[in-house]
Amino acid sequence: MKKKRTLAQKINILRAAVMGANDGILSVAGIVVGVAGASTDNFAIFISGIAGMLAGSVSMAMGEYVSVHAQKDAQKKAIMEQEVALKNNYQHEFDFIEEKYLARGISSELAHKATYEMMTKDPVRTTIRERFGFDVQNVINPYDAAFASLVSFPIGSILPLASISLSNPSDRVLITFIAVIIALAITGYSAAILSKANRWRGVLRNVISGILTMVVTYTIGTLIGG
Repeated sequence: MKKKRTLAQKINILRAAVMGANDGILSVAGIVVGVAGASTDNFAIFISGIAGMLAGSVSMAMGEYVSVHAQKDAQKKAIMEQEVALKNNYQHEFDFIEEKYLARGISSELAHKATYEMMTKDPVRTTIRERFGFDVQNVINPYDAAFASLVSFPIGSILPLASISLSNPSDRVLITFIAVIIALAITGYSAAILSKANRWRGVLRNVISGILTMVVTYTIGTLIGG
């Protein structure tokens, strides 16, 4: 039977999906706005957006896979090393955990009792959590993260592509700007919630980066096309 994902693993998948959608919005918006600055050909704009969507989806998925796999390998290595450490010198690891609890202001009696109970129940999980700051039950899956990015990137790309392709030529750049800014505000807010960061700073940072991207690419496109 397939092991049920933990909350932390689900949040990691959601994080990859949000970031994939955000990159899809930003990347394709930059491409289509840039091409719109250089050309009035609707087909050229549409094809450039589709090409950016396909290339970005694969690139984002592969990048997510490689980075998350590297993190997973580091976690697995830490677990293996900790298993060896517990086998060779259990008392040293026990003392390390107990000293950490004492340093947090816990009484010696309670620190010893808590350490004994947790080390008896699951010494690997306890020492991994205290030494490396992650839970052995929440080791992340690179395939889940890559798939989430692969799906979410083109979904995010649809907005700028549709905005610039379906709007009137005279208004399409402005409409795309507005649509992308709204979408980036949403993904920036969502990313801030997942990372427990300041939400309004996350929104502002995301929106500003989007505006700069579109302004720069549109200006370059205009200079080249002009």
